[in-house]
Amino acid sequence: MSHTTTSRRPRGRLLRAQVIIAAAAATALLSACGGVEVRDGGDGASKDASGPLKLAVVPKAVGADYWNTVKAGAECAAQRAGDVTVQWDGVTTETDVEGQVNLIQNFVTKKVDGIVYAATDSSALAPATDQALAAKIPVAMIDSGTSPQPSGVPLFATDNRASATEAAKLLATELGPGNHQVALVEFQPGSQTNTERVDGFKAGLAQFPNLKLVGQQPSRSDVNEARRVTENILTANPNLAGIFAANEPSVLGAAQAIQAAGKSGKVVIIGWDAAPDEVAGLRSGQISALVVQNPFKMGYFGVDKMVKHLRDKAPLASADTGVTFVTKKNIDSAEIKAVLEPSCANPPVQ
Repeated sequence: MSHTTTSRRPRGRLLRAQVIIAAAAATALLSACGGVEVRDGGDGASKDASGPLKLAVVPKAVGADYWNTVKAGAECAAQRAGDVTVQWDGVTTETDVEGQVNLIQNFVTKKVDGIVYAATDSSALAPATDQALAAKIPVAMIDSGTSPQPSGVPLFATDNRASATEAAKLLATELGPGNHQVALVEFQPGSQTNTERVDGFKAGLAQFPNLKLVGQQPSRSDVNEARRVTENILTANPNLAGIFAANEPSVLGAAQAIQAAGKSGKVVIIGWDAAPDEVAGLRSGQISALVVQNPFKMGYFGVDKMVKHLRDKAPLASADTGVTFVTKKNIDSAEIKAVLEPSCANPPVQ
């Protein structure tokens, strides 16, 4: 609730009295509003510190282990903040870009206090972010941002480009000297994270002339599609020596295809994320290394920073949520366990 006063020079006692009465009435009205949101300065960052908050948290898609961990982090931050409700909702597949646009628009219509989300498509979701900001609803991005990314909208995510470059180095180390054919199973073209991982991996490969990229296909973040495209790559390149699979479904589908071809342990897999089946594959030797993000921290930071922004006017600023390279040698360390098995009692958010 807000009002605008036009500056005038009062004349006479009667006018002075009217001004005093109007000011008193306005003060009383604002006091009666209690926990009603007061927008201050146009940034949507003023909120009664003792009042309840409702935040919308939207993943790229619901159901995957990765996004379930993001949800756990978001709910942990809400629990610790107190009087914060997280409304978790998402499309069923990351290819449903239009569905996610509609979700964001619906949350704007519902006038939630803040929106935290991961964009399925960096360009298509940019207008939805602008719509929320125009409605004075602050936005924070997790995992994947938009293009362009508004200056006042933070991104809490992995440095995907640098991590994928390191993945190429891990693949080169595993394969050793000599010339080797390698392939890339990406996931969702148009997604900011996909673009960054593809670019980073190729930049890493450029440092190793002995590695030749002979196949590159998207999985559309679907395990069955990942298996199909990997089978096609293997058929076209029987001497394939290594694969970089750029997200959870891509890793699982690629591993299934390699196993069905009787080449487990013969074709090196460097994967991304750490779903239970991926961890099992790492322990068995089917997967050589995993690039593990911190999805719990993404969800936690998204909600925690948004609450502080709304209640305390703390500025929203982007942060790298970090990455861990997991191998069979370090998987049982305390540091790795904290990331693989996060809990609200001891959250990996430092």
